[in-house]
Amino acid sequence: MKSSIYSFRVLLCLFAFTLLVSAGQFTFAGEVSRTDLFHAGEDGYKLFRIPGIVVTEKGTILAYCEARKGDRGDWGRIDVMMRRSTDGGTTWLPAQKIVKVEGDLPINPVAAAQNLDTPGENTVNNPVAIVDHETGTVHFLYCLEYMRCFYMRSDDEGATWSEPVEITNTFKKFRSDYDWKVIATGPGHGIQLRQGSKQGRLVIPVWLSLGTGGHAHRPSVTSTIFSDDHGKTWQRGEIAIPDNDEYINPNETSVVELADGKVMLNARSESKNNRRLITTSDDGATGWTKPTFDDELLEPICMAGIVRVRHPSNDHPGLIAFSNPDNLSRRDGKEAPGKGRDRMNVSIKLSEDEGQSWMANRTLEEGYSGYSDLAALDDGTILCFYERRSTDGTAPIGSFLLTVARFDEDWVRKP
Repeated sequence: MKSSIYSFRVLLCLFAFTLLVSAGQFTFAGEVSRTDLFHAGEDGYKLFRIPGIVVTEKGTILAYCEARKGDRGDWGRIDVMMRRSTDGGTTWLPAQKIVKVEGDLPINPVAAAQNLDTPGENTVNNPVAIVDHETGTVHFLYCLEYMRCFYMRSDDEGATWSEPVEITNTFKKFRSDYDWKVIATGPGHGIQLRQGSKQGRLVIPVWLSLGTGGHAHRPSVTSTIFSDDHGKTWQRGEIAIPDNDEYINPNETSVVELADGKVMLNARSESKNNRRLITTSDDGATGWTKPTFDDELLEPICMAGIVRVRHPSNDHPGLIAFSNPDNLSRRDGKEAPGKGRDRMNVSIKLSEDEGQSWMANRTLEEGYSGYSDLAALDDGTILCFYERRSTDGTAPIGSFLLTVARFDEDWVRKP
């Protein structure tokens, strides 16, 4: 009798385990699992876009995004949603709305001039989180109407957030160099420096636009803002990538600290050779090197993610992961230098030499897949939060799902 009960319990456990594996709730070495966090059309939102992801000092995963009431573009009624995982991404808490702007606020004049924005619709854009490894705080920035910027913080793993504080004055200091009408943080995540004389500095990539060109997002330049007092005050950096005939409309930028303490920006642009732009700085704010194109990183003109998976040690080289749609083709066959390509085949690349070369590359999502951001757990698990599938099957900007994929470097290295 005891043997029968034991056998039944074993079978029940095996059945439950099989269900969890099939649902993507376990990741084995060299394998990948996926968990869909946001579905287009849910909770009154037509689209969820612009993913960002970080891992807190205590290991909580925070995945956040824009929740869009409409599907006609970046302008319109938008909130910010977040989901949290306290067990390494095995399970996720329900979505929480962390930014919702009430009231009929002024809209951006350059968007109004192009009939992109409507009075009464408050556009919240480009949410960015930074984990403070010294205090345990999670810092969070977002923009309103692409012309104001706000800061808030969480001291309880993202469960609750402080009241937003406006920090637009930091951006106004750019106007002596670039008379912007549109601003945006990130998107994705920022970093805290862990080495060198600026250890503890919070760094967030930003882009600025005159707003006179297409979608009121062009022309544009990139820079950073930073804080040396754990988010209490913010300062502007120098222009990192200008807009000229070679570097055309640099904008959405990812950031990583290199092993020698330098800060690398990896930027999107509309430059004619369709490759990612790279520049470095000793302190994440000043002295940016002349931007160069990374021939190994294709640029379909889309947001990309980058993260340090591990630092160099006596046993292993450092490891940096990169994600973006690895594609330069168009379904209509109308490829042209500096023009957008189909957002397909989000892929993961690995570098063991601080981004000088990329020795492994593997497709994460075949077919339509767009914006992505990366984070890493202490055990080396890599997390990619990304847009996939399309709302109508024709690969428009709108994505049907925002998904977190979990895998390790062995999975990326597999042929």
